[in-house]
Amino acid sequence: MTTAEFNSCVDLFADPLFRFIVKNLKDSDASRDVVQDTFEKMWKKVVLVDYAKAKSYLFTTGYHTMIDKIRKEQRSGLLESNHENLVQTENTFSDIKKILDKALNTLSEIQRSVVLLRDYEGYSYEEIGQITGLNESQVKVYIYRARLALRNYLGERGQIV
Repeated sequence: MTTAEFNSCVDLFADPLFRFIVKNLKDSDASRDVVQDTFEKMWKKVVLVDYAKAKSYLFTTGYHTMIDKIRKEQRSGLLESNHENLVQTENTFSDIKKILDKALNTLSEIQRSVVLLRDYEGYSYEEIGQITGLNESQVKVYIYRARLALRNYLGERGQIV
């Protein structure tokens, strides 16, 4: 990949990658760090990465970087304090967004990731499998179970069905 192609990747994929990461981490500063680390990793391997597969490489690397960050925070105990601070600053969003965010938070980490990649970012099952390291059947099962859990959560509360 050339420098111009790398710059093109930054222009094209930085925002979608950030949206995906921030939906999972719920912390815009930490999400920016993950996105920056992801592009740094890509830059270090710029000669090895094919431009046609750059999007997949970025989302796969971003996903794994995000998981590493979550695990690191869980070990250090910072996750709870960050989450409490985020709850206080979320008051500016609409009610429907709060409801959907609460519903997404009831899902496991992998379910939330695959649903966001499929329904929010529009990836195919195959692409999601490449990003998460799951096979296509596993991706479909996780998405099905996640959607079922979301439907049950929202239906129980009389919110959205």
